[in-house]
Amino acid sequence: MHIQEDNQPFDDINVTPMLDLAYVLLVIFIIMTTASVQGVKVALPKSKMTASLAKAHIKAVTVSEKGDVYLDAYPVTFEQLEERLIQLKRGNPAQAVVIKGDARAQYLKVMQVLEVLKKVDITEIGLVTSRSNT
Repeated sequence: MHIQEDNQPFDDINVTPMLDLAYVLLVIFIIMTTASVQGVKVALPKSKMTASLAKAHIKAVTVSEKGDVYLDAYPVTFEQLEERLIQLKRGNPAQAVVIKGDARAQYLKVMQVLEVLKKVDITEIGLVTSRSNT
């Protein structure tokens, strides 16, 4: 029987922790890439024709039923929205934005969001709706 002393190094490398880390990173990567458009869940208006929003780097501006405005999932004021969109426009001149307005939201809030987008000179704008079954 061969007994190894305590101070001698092991010849084996344990790869199990590395594989665990690789699997966790893979799961995180899959979850992050499947979320195409971020934002707050709202009741979208119905439309018979809907386009795909699976473009990269699309930002979502959401207007809730109460009139709260969100950039992706973060609540913002119109001033904060303008500042953040200016930063995004600097980083990507072709920045695309979709507006997710709740069907019961105040139309005035949606128009104010459109005015901010026009002021920042963002022209790639989409309106998010859900598909109507009729």
